Amino acid sequence: MHAVQFKSFGSPTEVAECVELADPGPLAADQALLAVEATPINPSDVLTLTGQYGTLPRLPATPGNEGVGRVLAVGSDVKNVRVGDVVLLPVGTGTWREKIAAPAARLIPLPTSADKLQLAMLAINPPTAYLLLRDVVELKPGDWVVQNAANSGVGSYLIALAKLRGIRTVNVVRRESLVEPLRAAGADAVVVDGDDLAKRVAQATAKAPIRLAIDAIGGESTMRLAQCVAPGGTIANYGALSGQACRVAPQDLIFRQVTLRGFWLTKWFTSATPADQQAVFGELVKLMVDGTLRTRIEATYPFAKIKEALAHAMRPGRDGKILLVAAT
Repeated sequence: MHAVQFKSFGSPTEVAECVELADPGPLAADQALLAVEATPINPSDVLTLTGQYGTLPRLPATPGNEGVGRVLAVGSDVKNVRVGDVVLLPVGTGTWREKIAAPAARLIPLPTSADKLQLAMLAINPPTAYLLLRDVVELKPGDWVVQNAANSGVGSYLIALAKLRGIRTVNVVRRESLVEPLRAAGADAVVVDGDDLAKRVAQATAKAPIRLAIDAIGGESTMRLAQCVAPGGTIANYGALSGQACRVAPQDLIFRQVTLRGFWLTKWFTSATPADQQAVFGELVKLMVDGTLRTRIEATYPFAKIKEALAHAMRPGRDGKILLVAAT
């Protein structure tokens, strides 16, 4: 089978290689053999290849944290999935490969009628958006939330999920061309980032108090979000697209009592109860099947073209996700 591997950390397009590996060996009684049909390239994958992510694998390793697959075979004790089922791949199992043997208990069956490319992106960005809205600050209908990187995968899901709850969003982007597409997608307000961001956010919201800001960028972008929230507000940071540490001015931290906290989905996976995880994913699957949750896809690549896929995923100004798909 084809699989992506890397033996050292460095520039993703240099260290990632498509290699031939043996198919997974005989299945254990509790395992299922899966054909990977689609798996996305996420910012966390790129950071893993460069050696900058919070947790790093032992090398050599296969990247990839999520995706969708089809069951090819099951062990003798497996009852929850059958051959032919479409399933969500277990998170963090090195999904950039054509086949995976996984514990069947970790598999979540999915509707066969749904778009598999959209399903492949179910495990990370949608729950991140869902939990940022649910768990950081207690929000009620009519409240405002401000987020940067609003055209990202998490950003687009957050707009849709907030609208379902009656929460209004101010969406910060880096170029004017993104304003109208986000408005068409349901954003209540869209503003282009800049030094006077707080003033323009106040104008867009009629100076409504904003208690939650969601930051995917870090650096000066975090500081500008801190100026947008009300006294006592919270900034939840879940990424560092700028490659810079989050910055918040002392006057916001001390005198306006703004809080900066981090969010890491992996932590939720390790601490949430199985019932909570099932409830969250059950709701998200329904919303993805009915089309409420969708994100833009810019291109797909076979595993053999991993270098081209990574170069595209890291391209400035990209306006959609890049996925690796099974060769046809």
